[in-house]
Amino acid sequence: MVDASDLGNDDLDVRVSEDGLVVRATIERPEERNSLNDDVILGLADALTFADEGDPRVFVIRGAEETFCSGGDLKSMAGVFGEDSTAYREQFSALAGLIEAMTEASVLTVAAVEGYCLAGGLGLAAACEFVVAHEDATFGTPEVDIGLFPAQAMAPIMRAVDEKAGLKLLFTGEHIDATEADEMGLVTELASAEEFEATLDGLIDQLANNSPVLISMGKEAYYTQRDMAFGEALSYLKEMITLIAMSDDTEEGINSFLVDEEPDWKQR
Repeated sequence: MVDASDLGNDDLDVRVSEDGLVVRATIERPEERNSLNDDVILGLADALTFADEGDPRVFVIRGAEETFCSGGDLKSMAGVFGEDSTAYREQFSALAGLIEAMTEASVLTVAAVEGYCLAGGLGLAAACEFVVAHEDATFGTPEVDIGLFPAQAMAPIMRAVDEKAGLKLLFTGEHIDATEADEMGLVTELASAEEFEATLDGLIDQLANNSPVLISMGKEAYYTQRDMAFGEALSYLKEMITLIAMSDDTEEGINSFLVDEEPDWKQR
């Protein structure tokens, strides 16, 4: 397990809340519009591992200086020109691995989106279970402008939006505002400049106050049943709710409700 003191690097600031329930990771490359290089992606993966294996219940990703992420670092991509397919595959595998790890982690992920949320950055945000967007944020997949298709970002994006709207986004590279992104299903909560931080912190607090068993098993249940047929999903979820109901956390929650007290959830 990664020690909290070892988290982060020059391009990624990672902090853990005093109660140990929330990890906040901030991409610190404002001069490059917080684009994704190896240090950012691997740093996020390490911080996610720390959260997944310890007490945290919520993992927050945002960008420094009011820009979320402009996508992959094109300078890094240019470094593989002329190499064989192995070099190209390695270049793109890190983001795919991070998105997969986010799905499998037993913490809830939140994207705090301000400014540009583009290309792989939009894929990163869409891969989070929750997205809090500033009213002035801009979303898009402009890879098409340089002859590249947003293939990895497509997986989480197209699971969040209407098919026709998503295809237009992917193949035109157009930028859309936060209101349109919200209407498409890319946003959980849309907030004004004055309300952004309060909205973000309110959602984080609400999520972090949940039972860790509920978070871990509920998230696993959601992703497992998502691609199942309806009857298969119902059968699977019947078993999952049985396991959750048998947990100490559920017993604590019901007993606390009956005596009108706040439950004292155990750490994971």
